[in-house]
Amino acid sequence: MSNTVQPMANAKNSGNAAKLHAKIKETWSKLGDDDIKLYDSNRAQFFSKLKEKQNVSKEDAIKKIQELEKACGCSSSTKAA
Repeated sequence: MSNTVQPMANAKNSGNAAKLHAKIKETWSKLGDDDIKLYDSNRAQFFSKLKEKQNVSKEDAIKKIQELEKACGCSSSTKAA
């Protein structure tokens, strides 16, 4: 079974999204703000940019994002498939 990362459900989570975006930027500093915004709108493109700019596999990125979500208290957007 593979892990998938689901988009945050609603506007109520926008504060959590901002925290997570900050954690992503801190972790992968070569990603620009537009790249990080792809996390919410186009996951496939986000992971492609992450691979291109940071040489991080999708699988490794999912694991790290799950850790970041737990650290910022916004783990509800990550689910196992």
